[in-house]
Amino acid sequence: MGAILAIDGVNKRFHGLRAVQDVSFEVAEGAIFAVIGPNGAGKTTLFNMIAGVFAPDAGSIVFAGERIDGLAPDAVCRRGIGRTFQIVRPFAGLSVEDNVMVGALLRRPDRAAARAHARDILARLDLADKRDVAAAALTLPDRKRLEVARALATGPRLLLLDEVMAGLRPTETDRMVAILTELNRTTGLTILLIEHVMRAVMALAHTVLVLHHGARIAEGVPDTVVRDKAVIESYLGSEAPA
Repeated sequence: MGAILAIDGVNKRFHGLRAVQDVSFEVAEGAIFAVIGPNGAGKTTLFNMIAGVFAPDAGSIVFAGERIDGLAPDAVCRRGIGRTFQIVRPFAGLSVEDNVMVGALLRRPDRAAARAHARDILARLDLADKRDVAAAALTLPDRKRLEVARALATGPRLLLLDEVMAGLRPTETDRMVAILTELNRTTGLTILLIEHVMRAVMALAHTVLVLHHGARIAEGVPDTVVRDKAVIESYLGSEAPA
């Protein structure tokens, strides 16, 4: 398949600090693509440029054949990009179902249709039995899955996942990996994720991009990337495979 997302030479500075430096890559439609690297590598800044939070200082971002760099976040979402955030902040006083309905109403203004769509997504995320629970009462693993559900409700073609496995136990990580793998397999949803949990990256990703000090230092299939000397020295260290 062709590229659904093409990043070409993007740069971003903050008060003289170059957070992202001439980064280029493509994400094939239907792929699961991971971006890894140490804290401060520019990963979330890159996501924020794709999602419309920041405009790049240079370079272009093309989604589904259309340039989106410089568009506002709501315009990016309407074009088919959904995202999660590192720090999950659901509408605490609303039920789990109503949280997901907020996103579903973007493309389904009829409340009954939005509710049906929300319930389908909650079933996919193993949250159907908690649909009437207030979001504030959820455990961390459930809040993480609710964050994914809220993004999915907007009907994205590309889903940006920002550290959705952070803080989860290995069994909880495996559960999230299984859910995301099934979503990708059954719907063809393209997934671009930032992740520090290498257990999840190795299980999920078809391609891995490594950033360090805002620049790309490696890209390829996971088994090759994790054996790259520069990646081991700058990021993996003792986590590198023997």
